[in-house]
Amino acid sequence: MTPNTKILLDESEMPTRWYNIVADLPTPPPPPLHPGTLKPAQADDFAPLFPRALIEQEMSTERYIDIPGAVLDVYRLWRPSPLFRAHRLERLLDTPARIYYKYEGVSPAGSHKPNTAVPQVWYNAQEGIRKLTTETGAGQWGSSLAFACSQFGLECEIWQVAASYRAKPYRRTMMEIWGGKVHSSPSMETDFGRSLLATNPDHPGSLGIAISEAVIKAVADPATRYALGSVLNHVLLHQTVIGEEALLQLAKIGETPDVLVGCTGGGS
Repeated sequence: MTPNTKILLDESEMPTRWYNIVADLPTPPPPPLHPGTLKPAQADDFAPLFPRALIEQEMSTERYIDIPGAVLDVYRLWRPSPLFRAHRLERLLDTPARIYYKYEGVSPAGSHKPNTAVPQVWYNAQEGIRKLTTETGAGQWGSSLAFACSQFGLECEIWQVAASYRAKPYRRTMMEIWGGKVHSSPSMETDFGRSLLATNPDHPGSLGIAISEAVIKAVADPATRYALGSVLNHVLLHQTVIGEEALLQLAKIGETPDVLVGCTGGGS
């Protein structure tokens, strides 16, 4: 008989802390630089963009940070996510290796990105923020943030790269179903966007342009902040719920992996 394909955790077994890898790095990561002075940025430099709690997480060296109860309640809509044994891949490769993979496609938005969207929205809501702005390319991050905003009653305004906005109308529909307001970027909503459209009305856009428009709108309103789905320390922190679950799942079946494979990149 084939061993189990899915290794599952009960909701009661879900991790209640995120793991902060900064605590275990042999040397601290280089600090972010202020774009104007090119000197190390201070906490107050981030205040126009992020709530205080996320700024503290961005700079934290604590090994573990508690997951708020309200965030856990939303996580439980799809977490813990399953760990799969890839039996067919093993047979195809004719390998003695046992291959497992963590599947994050069970989230409402269909990716790993709600793992950080949900806490980001919650922390903003706790500080009285009413709206979040962001950018999105294919729409995965935008739909994740729109979903998270719908859970905590915040408005969500999204700038989607124009080429994707035109090519992926159904992802835009997802964002709008969750209450998101979606603009094709470059847009007529900012001076920067208007200047690009004046030069090229069919501008395909880029993620950098969309980020710029979202940031421009966020810093112009004291009740609005910006949310980013990759790159930042606190984003990585929130995503460690995946690995913390995987450790528990592997322990359940007495496995200690010899090799771990992960992806890195703009959204990973």
